Amino acid sequence: MSAGLAGAVGLSATACGADGGTAGGEVTLTLVATEYGTPDTGGGAERYWLALIQRFRQQHPNIQVDVTVLGREEVATEVSRMVREGRAPDIAQLGSYADFAAAGELYPVRELLSIPVQADFVAAFAAAGEVRRTQYGIPFTASTWRLFYNKGLFRDAGLDPEAPPETWEELAEAAAALKAAGVPVPYALPLGPEEAHGEALMWMLSGGGGLTDSSGSYVIDSAPNIAAFTWLRDVLVGGGLTGPREPAVTGRREAFTAFAAGEVGMLNGQPALLRLADRGKIDCGTATLPGKDGPSQHTMGVADWIMGFDNGRRRAAGRFLDFVFQRHNVKLFADRYETLPVTLPARESMLEAIRHQRLTPFLQQLERASFYPVGKVSWAEVSLALRQEIGAAVLPDGDPEAALRSLQERAERAEKAAREG
Repeated sequence: MSAGLAGAVGLSATACGADGGTAGGEVTLTLVATEYGTPDTGGGAERYWLALIQRFRQQHPNIQVDVTVLGREEVATEVSRMVREGRAPDIAQLGSYADFAAAGELYPVRELLSIPVQADFVAAFAAAGEVRRTQYGIPFTASTWRLFYNKGLFRDAGLDPEAPPETWEELAEAAAALKAAGVPVPYALPLGPEEAHGEALMWMLSGGGGLTDSSGSYVIDSAPNIAAFTWLRDVLVGGGLTGPREPAVTGRREAFTAFAAGEVGMLNGQPALLRLADRGKIDCGTATLPGKDGPSQHTMGVADWIMGFDNGRRRAAGRFLDFVFQRHNVKLFADRYETLPVTLPARESMLEAIRHQRLTPFLQQLERASFYPVGKVSWAEVSLALRQEIGAAVLPDGDPEAALRSLQERAERAEKAAREG
């Protein structure tokens, strides 16, 4: 047990139902959660959970909640180990849920949350939690992505800082002007193994493509996707507009750090980059992702998930999760860690708050966000292949069509294996 678990033991709340929480009895829930805290957020996620559990205890004194908070790199590994050893947590909050759902280890959301709470979620995020049309993943945090640009570098390059590019052509023109003004990285294109699948999806979406079609089948080698990566190879990379390092070895964190240091003119980013830009004293703007012929109609949405394991304590877990998603609690977490709320009431509260004005464009995009196909068991293998291989498509001698076709074939094999397994 971590210090977080030891600190939370005994924080409890009213039992509900016949799964260990009958009237007069007690039930103890175990929760494993992901760390979100940074030096700028006034404490780690444990602080949030302990305060929330204490408030829950006041209303439900017969349900105890023991919480362990783990780093993002270790939480999935630890939960998987717990499941293999037959001691799955009652509730886990982490980055994926599909493997557990496919193995029959999770409660469907409809068996956990009350109907009013289910109705509060942003529809696009709730739908992303489905496996074969049944929702198992409950969205916990969200982010949408926009084009970030350095207004100071735009001014130095003779560009209008209030008129960011809206098309691929305008983006290339702005990048060329930044390059001529001596900006080290006019446009950062992180297609290295760290998070290439995210950058790839944004370019697919802005070109009218995507990873899957409306039926959920992989379409990685679609004509719009091939056209997007051919343009990247020939125009951005071929024009020397992505800096001295090859995109195939450039990571997302590296790109964000360079932006905060004033070395990058433009890149795709999420709300967390705002805090980094503040720290670097960067006067930055954000804009809708540029599209092939106009502003993109889609943006990438990313969510972390919370889920209930089928341990026989469904009603107690559901009562706690209903409390987690009360508007005040959702907004409090989003406020502290500058993520986006996943429920409509919390979103409306943040839209009305002056202090969150710079998040308004991100919040307004929530309902038109597109997601990784996280409900597919095959996605873990496909996303790894994308991270490892997609960068080669934009090398000077790269072949986007061949690279995307190879990834499509791998995706189809992985999907077939997942279905047969």
